[in-house]
Amino acid sequence: MKTINSNELLEQLNWRYATKQFDSNRKINASDWATLEEVLRLTPSSGGLQPWKFIVVTDPAVRAKLHPASYNQPQIIAASHLVVFAAKNNFSEADVDAHLKNVARAQGVPEESLAQYRGMLVGGIVQSQDEAARNAWARNQTYIALGNLLTSAALLGVDACPMEGFDHAQYDEILGLKVNGYSSAVIATLGYRSPTDKYAGAPKVRFTREQVFLHV
Repeated sequence: MKTINSNELLEQLNWRYATKQFDSNRKINASDWATLEEVLRLTPSSGGLQPWKFIVVTDPAVRAKLHPASYNQPQIIAASHLVVFAAKNNFSEADVDAHLKNVARAQGVPEESLAQYRGMLVGGIVQSQDEAARNAWARNQTYIALGNLLTSAALLGVDACPMEGFDHAQYDEILGLKVNGYSSAVIATLGYRSPTDKYAGAPKVRFTREQVFLHV
């Protein structure tokens, strides 16, 4: 297994920032984008349940519709790619069963052998929470995928900006999410920074280690 060293990792994480201005003339190549989609697919989730969809928006006409629903933030238009992280609404036993079919197929085991696992998932996630709590749980899962994407993009030298400033209802309507059982949770724009983005060279502002770590 090939790994990068600690200095390389920290160098890339210090290099990344929430890009405010993208170079609209630079696009992420197909190979790198395919890698980033696979990164999203490989993201871990609670129980392995993956209660999400990732909507990749590259169509300029759709971006133009989403722009005012994003408070006219320029990244929506200028970035190479826009990803909308959508969470599954009203996660149910049927969704658990769909996951278990995949587990059985991937691991080459009968579905009946997963009965104990099913009971844990249904009891811990579906039956123990009401619909609002399950929706909140699903939204929280999308942030794991977002973090995975941001770090992986930085390792590839791709800029990104996580964004919560958008009208969720308008996004859901424009992208037809609600009718398919999903709701937008968070978005990210990706591409390459503009040389005129003044924030690119700004020092990172983080709390000290003493302020954020507690060792017990």
